[in-house]
Amino acid sequence: MIPIQSKLPGVGTTIFSVMSKLAEEYNAINLSQGFPDYECDPKLISLITDSMKMGYNQYAPMPGLPALRTILAEKVSTLYQASYDPDTEITITAGGTQAIFTALACCINPGDEVIIFEPAYDSYAPAIKLLGGLVKPVELSPPDYEIDWEMIKKLLTVNTKMIILNNPQNPTGCIWSEKDMQALIRLIKDTDILILSDEVYEHITFDEQDHKSVALYPELKERSFIVASFGKLLHATGWKLGYCMAPDYLMKEFRKVHQFNVFSVNTPMQVGIANYLKDPDTYTGLSAFFQQKRDLFRDMMGKTKFKLLPCKGSYFQCVTYSHLDDLKDTDMAVKLIKTCGVASIPVSAFYTKNTDHHVLRFCFAKKQETLEKAVERLMKL
Repeated sequence: MIPIQSKLPGVGTTIFSVMSKLAEEYNAINLSQGFPDYECDPKLISLITDSMKMGYNQYAPMPGLPALRTILAEKVSTLYQASYDPDTEITITAGGTQAIFTALACCINPGDEVIIFEPAYDSYAPAIKLLGGLVKPVELSPPDYEIDWEMIKKLLTVNTKMIILNNPQNPTGCIWSEKDMQALIRLIKDTDILILSDEVYEHITFDEQDHKSVALYPELKERSFIVASFGKLLHATGWKLGYCMAPDYLMKEFRKVHQFNVFSVNTPMQVGIANYLKDPDTYTGLSAFFQQKRDLFRDMMGKTKFKLLPCKGSYFQCVTYSHLDDLKDTDMAVKLIKTCGVASIPVSAFYTKNTDHHVLRFCFAKKQETLEKAVERLMKL
């Protein structure tokens, strides 16, 4: 073996792969990884198939098809009254995670500090470290995972380059309030701090609560990369398509990296999605669709011995078992697979220091019969 110096020496296989493999091994119901077990709209499949038959099978333009970028510009204008130039400020990517990595890669240099809120999506910290940046994690605690803005203020230094926010938040299901957004605006005023806003669950908020995109706030929009996902939007996570929006001066740098990473992404899917999104009902009804699943899952889980934490957005429900057992959450997650036949994600995996609050995350983007069967098994705990 030829010795190499690992750039991520402390990183192993992601918890999602580990739990999904265990679920397969024990024939467990997989509520761990965040993907639906139902099909996306047949109309969308038909539109993409038609685009293949019509010959849209070669490279797309590097930033993405103009028709799709135009639809997205119209969408964000309608939803958030925000203007993005489809030619210079929107880029189609190979999923949300690629967009996140590219946004980081184009502006994070060795020694730059990036503030993240934990529990955090597990790609943030490794990507920052890979680029030589320094992760400044802010640990939030259940049940509400509220942000202490005075503490955040104390973390700022001359080296603070970026703040990453995830709204609605994975894994907690929390959403940012107007109060939080105003606090962020005050925090970054008169600084050169950039914002990376991971908004892949933007259309999944509950109880008539509006999504607070950074695009709504000119003070934030002017310094922000916004990342979104067609996988979450269209119930098709395996397609790995997403997009990034940013002001022209930031998008120029984003595209410099993007062109030498993936260059461009799946052409026929871009054509089909552009035609599909012409109907706003394809995304405006998502909150109601997922609220029905959330309400059903919470109602059933309320009959188990777990205690439910708030779920205001995303398609994840967190529960605590601290009143039942002292097991580490990683051990409890394995126990549920082996004894109940249900896979979850231990939330400590979303903390840099693996902080364990005895909380597990379940994905409820599943068929009703899947959720019913899973809860029936969990009742045995």
